[in-house]
Amino acid sequence: MFYWFSQALSKYADFSGRARRKEYWYFSLALFISYILAGAVDTFLHLGFSEEPGFSRGWLSLAVSLFFLIPSLSVSIRRLHDLDKSGWWLLLQLIPLIGPIIVLVWFCFQGTTGSNRFGPDPLGFSPDIPPRFGS
Repeated sequence: MFYWFSQALSKYADFSGRARRKEYWYFSLALFISYILAGAVDTFLHLGFSEEPGFSRGWLSLAVSLFFLIPSLSVSIRRLHDLDKSGWWLLLQLIPLIGPIIVLVWFCFQGTTGSNRFGPDPLGFSPDIPPRFGS
């Protein structure tokens, strides 16, 4: 999991190329865990700027959100590129309810096999060369 998280972070602001499902979903899982830990530290140290009782939003959570904003946009756009879609389709999430669901479903699909207009297949498959199993 941390390998894929570090892969996404090493491509911090790289909006070109393709990201396979594993890279996107492990990055998302690690990001979710980071938000949970930051929220817990905010709550424990009373760093929250929210007056609501319970799990507070605080300065550390804000810092984590801002730090991971560009990498999460970059890996999301590269995931769309793997599906042979423009990164502009990410704006579909601005449509309430239906937009995020559509993008979530797209992110669950396997990317296009072989090269597409955004680069070579991150899985290494090519339609010209059949995959070799057992070697």
